[in-house]
Parts: sequence; structure tokens; C-alpha cells
Amino acid sequence: MMFLWIGWPLSAVCLLLGVWFWRRFPGFRWAIWPLFVPGIATGLVEAAGLLAIAGLLLVILLQAVGVLRRVPFSYNLRNLMVRWRVTLLTASAFTLVVGLMVVMLAFVQGMYKLTQGSGRPGNVLVLADGATDELFSNLGFGDVEKLPHDIPGVLQDENGHYLVSWETYMIVNQPVAGADQNTGKRRFIQVRGIVDPEISGRVHGLDLYPGGAWFDKNAGAQPLPKEKGNGNAVQGVLGEGLARELGKDFGKNSLAVGDVFDLGPRQWIVTGILKSSGSTFDSEVWAKQSLAGDLFGKNSYTTAVLATADAASAQSVAEDATRNFKTPAVKARPEVEYYEDLNTTNQQFLYAILFVAVFMAVGGVFGVMNTMFAAISQRIKDIGVLRILGYPRWQILASFFLESLLLALVGGVIGCAIGSLSHGWTASSILSGSAGGGKSVVLKMVVDARTLAAGLGFSLLMGAIGGLVPALSAMRLKPLESLR
Repeated sequence: MMFLWIGWPLSAVCLLLGVWFWRRFPGFRWAIWPLFVPGIATGLVEAAGLLAIAGLLLVILLQAVGVLRRVPFSYNLRNLMVRWRVTLLTASAFTLVVGLMVVMLAFVQGMYKLTQGSGRPGNVLVLADGATDELFSNLGFGDVEKLPHDIPGVLQDENGHYLVSWETYMIVNQPVAGADQNTGKRRFIQVRGIVDPEISGRVHGLDLYPGGAWFDKNAGAQPLPKEKGNGNAVQGVLGEGLARELGKDFGKNSLAVGDVFDLGPRQWIVTGILKSSGSTFDSEVWAKQSLAGDLFGKNSYTTAVLATADAASAQSVAEDATRNFKTPAVKARPEVEYYEDLNTTNQQFLYAILFVAVFMAVGGVFGVMNTMFAAISQRIKDIGVLRILGYPRWQILASFFLESLLLALVGGVIGCAIGSLSHGWTASSILSGSAGGGKSVVLKMVVDARTLAAGLGFSLLMGAIGGLVPALSAMRLKPLESLR
């Protein structure tokens, strides 16, 4: 029974069972593989959490079949109830640490979901040769529009028009309405100049909410409402995340069709709201390319997005365009790959979370150790009586070790419950790749099963480490010496 002395061998058994399943049942590996993506660091966190939970489940199984039946669990439960104040404080520490960890992981998971939802497998994103981001690209005009004619594989619509979105991407510095002018509080607004909004919407797979309309691709502007004065306003289609963000300036949940806002030297009027939740387009405003380019000093295309039949076609078209199109030379790649590169920021956030989590874990481990050592010092005579009654050392060890795990389990479950309240919250962040550039985005935080597994497993891991040393100390007590 020596293998029951510590919890790690229990988890090791579960790991061996998992490896056996992995090799024995090929379908099993595909079922659990999504638990270990995206990113190596994310997978390690989730794997550690699942492993710790597996160890606890094995303990419960052993108790059910009678292997641990003689361990005095009822004695530990009664002591936890009697010392309820210390129990509550210790469990609260687990709750705080796990709750914070779940919220932070939900933020990173929201960023992953955002980048995953932005690229379409059949799209090819074309930038100027040498450009690492849309912000630094300059495709010019004229000859670049020959691209879909010279490179086979680009889809056409029912009217024979190539499904190509010609775009000019800009970032505009906008003062926040109502902010103190002395503080100079500002925000970055992403403006995407579009030549044909209907084709661009089709290429990116985006529609408008009912009641909205695409801006006029010919005029791109319309008269202001009478109550807003004279003159024309630039027509704009907003991502729903940006509409919510700008709505706060006017005391509204979100801007709606017909609302007017200031951006740059002109007033803008909302003609439609994109169904863009879960993508980077959620934080953009689309307008006529020639108008937006003149307003913000960027008159050439920065990006072309080509629609192809599928992912394999996208890869082929991207390679063909990069290798053979030279007027001007371009750098083409599948759109999915471009947005995957923006996960650099996500990994940085994840490493920062792990760094903070380590320090929180150290505090949690020492807190559990203090609690368990205090419990043992108050119950030395009880331990002696249990030994005299016939309980062997390994059962004393298992008793106090599982008492620590129970505190961690209760605190971890409550922490996960509190942290899960952050699901659906909105937050602002910046996505960037390793080569610079990036996008300011509004994202929704995501709490899923993997996040909860990582949080609960982290709690159990702290409980196991913090409870092991005190449990070993209790095991070494000699019956007669403890009764003195």
C-alpha cells in the first residue's frame, strides 16, 4: 500500500492509463486533442489541470472499491467543521487564486477565439512584398488590379465579377467624447476603406443586421439629419464591438443606424452594423475607400483579399501570386495563417499569466502548509490514539493529505464558479505579430471547459503540494510520544 503515501503516484497511474488509451484507440486521441491547443504553454497548463483532477478521481475510485475504506475520513471532516473559521479562510484563499486565474485565462481564450474567427480558409490575403502587416503595406493602384486576371483560381460572382476585396487599412487617433481635454484621453479607431462593400462582405463572410445597409459605393456620403446641421456626413458601416464602444460616449448601449459621430475632420453617419462578433472586424469601421483615404492621407491599397474555392486552392493561389506576380511584387498568404501569426500577443499574455500564477501558487502552498501544520499540532494526541487503534502510517498520511485536497477542491470549485461569471464580458486589447503592427480589438472573454479544468486542476495541485509535507510529518509521529 506504499503507493498511497503521496498523490503523485495516483496521477502517474492515470497518465499511464491515458497513454494506453492514446495508443490503443486512435479515435480517442482525436477526441481529446482539442484540449491541448492552441499553443504549447496552454496545453501544458490544461494537461497539468486534467492530470491533477484525474488523480483525485482515482482516489475517489479507490475509496469506492474499499482500498481506502479504513482511512479515517469522517474524523477529518469533523475537524474541518469544528475549525470552520480556519477552514473558511483557507478555502477562501483557493477561491481567490483560482477565480483570478480563470478570469485571466478567459481573457486569453477570448483573444484566441477572436483570431480563429477572423480568417476564412479559402481566402488569400495579399500585401506588398516585404510588408509584415496591413498597416505597413502599400500596393499602389493600377497594375495591382490585374492580380485576379493573371492568377488563376480566384472565384467570380454570378455577374462575372472577381470576388476580390480591395482595401485600405488605417488606424485613426480619436479623442474620447466628454473626456477632460487636459488629460488628452484618446482611442485608436481602425478604418477600412472598401471599394465595393457588398463584394467585401461576401469575401469576408459578413452580413449586416436587419435595418442596416451598405454605404453607397459611388457617393459614400449623405446629407446630415436636420437636427445635426447642414452638410454631408461620411457613410460608415460599424463592427458591433466598435458600435458598443462608441455608444458609451453618448450614454447608449450601442450606436444604431442613423446615429452620427465624429471621426477625423468629418462627421460620420452609421448606415449599418456588421454581424462581426468574434472577429477582428468587430472593431472596425468600413467606408468608401477614396473618401477615407483622402481624409486620413492614405490613398493607395494596402490589402487585397482573394476568395478561392477552399484551403488547398488558397495555398496554391498564394504561392502562385507571390512567385509570379511582379507588377508590383506582392506577398500573398492564406488569410488563416496571417491571423494565426497575430497570436504572438496571446502567447505573451499567457506566459505573463503563468508567471503570476506561480507566485500565487507559492503563496497558496505556504498557506495550506501553515493550516495543516497548525491542525496537526492541535491533534497530536488524536493521531496517537488513531495509531493505537490500529491505523497504519499510510492511512494517517492519506487522511491528512486528502483533508488538504478537500480544502483545495471546495475552494477551487467556488473559484471556478466565480470566475465563470466573466464569460461574455467585453475587453479591449491589441493583437500583434512577431514582426510588429497589429490591431486594436474589442473581444469577448470566454470561459470554457478547458479553462475550468485548468483552474480546478491548479487548485488541486496547490492543495497536493501544500498538504504533502504536513501529512508526512503526521505520519512520522510515534503513538506513545504523541500521547505524552
